[in-house]
Amino acid sequence: MTVREFEAEFKKLYLPLGMYALRFVGDVDSAEDLVQDAFVKAWQSIGDGIVIDNFKAYMYRCVRNECIGLLRRRNDIVGIADMPDVEDDDIDTSERDARLWRAIDALPERCRIVFLLSKRDGLSNEEIAAELGLSVKTVKNQMTKAYSRLREALSPERKPFFLPFL
Repeated sequence: MTVREFEAEFKKLYLPLGMYALRFVGDVDSAEDLVQDAFVKAWQSIGDGIVIDNFKAYMYRCVRNECIGLLRRRNDIVGIADMPDVEDDDIDTSERDARLWRAIDALPERCRIVFLLSKRDGLSNEEIAAELGLSVKTVKNQMTKAYSRLREALSPERKPFFLPFL
């Protein structure tokens, strides 16, 4: 695997692997650290001459092992016991979550802020309007705009999606 190929795989897999790790370790910083550590170990393995046939599967396995290591260091026996083997559903869910967050990040700033305050933080339209100094009608319009753009951004999948924090 060349440096360019590795960089391309990194860019493609980083966010989905982060979403995968986040489900098990519970915080973004730890999930990011685990994914970075997994990529470093993969690069070292490649440097040592190990041929990786299915890089995506290899990386999910590496991240899973990194998660187990962190849970062991935390003495989280329940977390380790609940950690399933890597399955296609886990990969699909991680990739779907990554697409969703990319689409949310691509929303215009005010639209993204309103959307996250509503769906992530659970604020009502009235609470959002008061916090941001907007009218309730503007908040409703921004939510409509967000849903429309997210639907459009995620439509090539042709699968129904849900927002995991709804």
